[in-house]
Amino acid sequence: MKKDASYLVPDLLAPNLKLVFCGTAPSTASAKAVAYYAKSGNRFWPSLHEVRITPHRFAPKDYPQLLTLGVGLTDLCKVHAGTDAQLPADAFDASSFKAKMLRYQPRIIAFTSKNAAQIWLGRPVEYGLQKDRLGQSRLFVLTSPSGLATRFFDIEIWRTLAQQLNKV
Repeated sequence: MKKDASYLVPDLLAPNLKLVFCGTAPSTASAKAVAYYAKSGNRFWPSLHEVRITPHRFAPKDYPQLLTLGVGLTDLCKVHAGTDAQLPADAFDASSFKAKMLRYQPRIIAFTSKNAAQIWLGRPVEYGLQKDRLGQSRLFVLTSPSGLATRFFDIEIWRTLAQQLNKV
């Protein structure tokens, strides 16, 4: 995929992916590191390994290696960094996200927070597999791995996602 120079952290997308994780926007730490989920205390990388989506614990800088596992990464907002509350109201590029997902058609799109899923779907959501689809892609909502969302984090919903991967 052609890289957009305005993106703080490049998309990691390719045809025939089994899974694409979608967050709201990079944290300031991720933007600085030019790597996904780079803020210390974020549970993304440890969780992927714990639920066996990855064979070992990746470091944020190693995120491009996920493609070899059929896993991609993107965000709804690619040009601003910070917590959801710090982002401008018009930060989310839904049409670009939709075009990318329809182009690549991953089997599952996993939103890494309720907020990201609610922004995309335009309605309240529950955790887990959604009835909605984006093209042929199934939609799944995870608890946020952010350290700011510790009280809401539940590894079991991440395990459920890993089990879903074996079914698609």
